[in-house]
Amino acid sequence: MDQRMLGKVRALLRKAESTEFPREAEAFTARAQELIARHNLDAALLAAGAAGASGGSGGPAGEGPGERRVSVGRPYPGPKAMLLHVVAEANRCRSVWHRERGEATVLGFPADLDAVELLYTSLLVQATGAMVRAGAHTDVLGRSRTRSFRHAFLSAYALRIGERLREAAERAVDATAAPGLGLVLASRDEAVARRVAERFPRLRRFRGGGATNADGWAHGRAAADRAALGHTALASDHE
Repeated sequence: MDQRMLGKVRALLRKAESTEFPREAEAFTARAQELIARHNLDAALLAAGAAGASGGSGGPAGEGPGERRVSVGRPYPGPKAMLLHVVAEANRCRSVWHRERGEATVLGFPADLDAVELLYTSLLVQATGAMVRAGAHTDVLGRSRTRSFRHAFLSAYALRIGERLREAAERAVDATAAPGLGLVLASRDEAVARRVAERFPRLRRFRGGGATNADGWAHGRAAADRAALGHTALASDHE
């Protein structure tokens, strides 16, 4: 990503991180996602054109999918892994969570990996801030329910944000409307899928979003404006 575009994206994310209003934060983040997606779509088309002109199958220098390690630490590693997963999917990447190691591997093309790291870091700051502002919680007997509240909060937040990021990415595709874009994106998706299969032949998929605190879920929905319905599937390295 060129420095001018990167500056615009970072400015939007700083605004999203500094506001206490969920709708405003969501709008800034969605706009950042849309800018990133448009920029990376243009780059993908240029790379495909250069590869076609040279008879190659990758980018200007035979560029293919790579990978990045991202920390997914405690507390609440499951919802954090879910957040990384939805950010990766919105940016045409795949994430594989290594629960025992406290990290995930994100696979995709380099510019898309940059976008995932940038957005995930910002969204984690936003989610954590909103969660802390929601305060501690107890049940009717005065017993602490803060942990289950926060687990549910982050799970709901991740699902809703994933929906908004996908919508922003789809708007960028519609706005680009370049001939052959669908074929280019399909080819890149296949390349990423092959890389995942090669690197992690024993992946196991499971259902995330097992939240049990309704109050936390409701607050998480509110923090991200509105929660997506249903659950999301994570990929986990089964070694």
